[in-house]
Order: sequence, then structure tokens, then C-alpha cells
Amino acid sequence: MKNNNLTYEKSGVNIKAADKFVNYISSISKKRQNSKNFQNIGGFGSITKIPKNIKNPQLVASTDGVGTKIEIANELDKFNTIGIDLVAMCVNDLIVQGAKPIIFLDYISINKINLKKLKKIIIGIKKGCKISNCELVGGETAEMPGTYSKGKFDIAGFSVGIVDKKKIPDKQKIKVNDLIIAIPSSGIHSNGLSLVRHIINKKKIKLKKNKFLKKELIKPTKIYVKEILKLFDKKLINGCAHITGGGLKDNIKRILPDNMSANINLDKIKPNKIFKWIHSQGVTDKEMIKTFNCGVGFCIILNSNKFYKIKKFFLKDYQPYVIGKINYGKKNVYLNGKIKW
Repeated sequence: MKNNNLTYEKSGVNIKAADKFVNYISSISKKRQNSKNFQNIGGFGSITKIPKNIKNPQLVASTDGVGTKIEIANELDKFNTIGIDLVAMCVNDLIVQGAKPIIFLDYISINKINLKKLKKIIIGIKKGCKISNCELVGGETAEMPGTYSKGKFDIAGFSVGIVDKKKIPDKQKIKVNDLIIAIPSSGIHSNGLSLVRHIINKKKIKLKKNKFLKKELIKPTKIYVKEILKLFDKKLINGCAHITGGGLKDNIKRILPDNMSANINLDKIKPNKIFKWIHSQGVTDKEMIKTFNCGVGFCIILNSNKFYKIKKFFLKDYQPYVIGKINYGKKNVYLNGKIKW
């Protein structure tokens, strides 16, 4: 019987390349001097201590991806920022519950391991973890020949945070006449890119040659961890929402008590340049508000007398401003006026 010497590598899976990548992750992880968790990298499971200063610890978990922003990264051949996006989309959800992110894991699936590309993605993930003060404790890289076309890949993130049970935000703290505060976004973040790519393809725009779009579409998602957790520590906010898919209306509605409504003045919103461009391409106001953050990456709800106390916690480019108010009524978000594009 003829021996064809079949191997896993001949089927398209390179274990040696995967091992090199794991070694690379271990090497950059060890540079964080204050951590003792890096024996986790390359193990079967990650072990993390629960902080001792939390009396009634509750774990909060989140998972997310970056959608078709991956395709933007592929087209521009720029991979060092989407890792920040990946961390941001997870940890920005955790802080809505008042949770401090403590660990992050990633999942990367790719048709063929490309060490140069994967290293850049991990550099972004590490940067995102540093900004949000959590640790990259493990992950999975899956080489899947035949599943993805050449050069294609996908990434997913998983994060765990911790919060004292007594400090978990209670919807009932949200009261009539509380202010709805907008925290600016860094841009498009990681939602709505499929519509943007549709516009680019339909208009036959050469993305690599368009300086404005090249810069705007790859901007990493703003991570709000430090600012929002400080506000929780100071007991300055009654509730908050991460503005992702579904825009202002859907995300703010999720945190309202059943007997409260939110009135938002769209004419108060300050849209970034990228949203003005998208709107100018023929996207209706209704579709813009439903699909994009339109310049508001995060919202907080607080007592009116506390508004000026929060401003010092934010940098100049992310100064909070009032866009609405809480009223009695059926649980709903009412959008008034029109965004000034």
C-alpha cells in the first residue's frame, strides 16, 4: 500500500507557526511588570485572583466582535488598531453595570497563520487592555483552511469584570428631570461599517486613495472605562448606556425603568465629520440615528445638580454635554428635532 506521508501541515494547518505566535504573545505579556498572570498564556485555562477589596463580588461577562471593520482593516492593510476596537466593544459593555474589567481573552480564526498580521492585532489588543486596566490572560488562534478565503479572518473578544453587589446600577435610581448626558465618540467605532462599505462600493470610491476615509474608518473605538468607573466611585451617575448597534434610542431604552421615558433633543448632538459625510451620501436621518452612534459613544444619566461635577473627569475632546431629560411615561425614548449635519 502506497504511503503518501499525509500530515496536518499538508492539509493547511501549521502548528509551528501557531507555537511561534503563542511565544510572541507570552513575550509581550511579560513586559507588564505588575502582573503575575502570564503563566496562563499557553496553558489550558487562565487563572485570575478575585480582588480582595470587594465585599460582595459579582462577575459580569461580555463578548463581542468588530463586525466588518475587519474588511476595512484588510483593505487598508492596517491591523494594529482593530485589537483596541475588540477590547473596547467588550469592556464598554461591562462598565454599564459598574464593573471593573479584570481579564480579557481573544479568539482569532484565520485561513492561514500570518505572523506579521497576527502580531499587529495582538499589539492592539494589548493596548486596549492597558487603557482599560485589565489583563490579556489567554485566547485561541484557529487556523482553518478552506473556511476563509485567502487573507480573510475573524476576531472575537471575551471579557470579565467585577463589581460589588451593592454598587450595581439600579434602574429605580433614575428619576424625573434627570439629565441625559452625551459622551462623544471617537468616530464610527465598530457599528454600521457594512453600510459604509456598501456606499464605498456603490460610489466606486478607492479607499486607499481617500485620505479622509482612510483615517476615519480605521479610528479605534473610544474606551470609556477610566472615566465612567470614576463617576461610579464618586456616586455621580444613576445609569449609563454604551451606544452601539441600534443607536441612541434602542440602547437608552434598555436602561429605563418601566414608568420612565427619555426625551432627546437631536439638535443638541454634535456629529463627527465621518457622520456628516455618510449622511451626505444619501443616508436618511432615520437610518443614521438607527445605525450609527452619530457622535455619541456613551450616555450617562444623572441628577441635574451633578452635571458640572463630572466635566473634570473627561479630556477636552470628550467633554460631556446635555442632550435630553427623563420624564414620566411609558418606557420609551422620544427623539425630538433634527441633527445639524
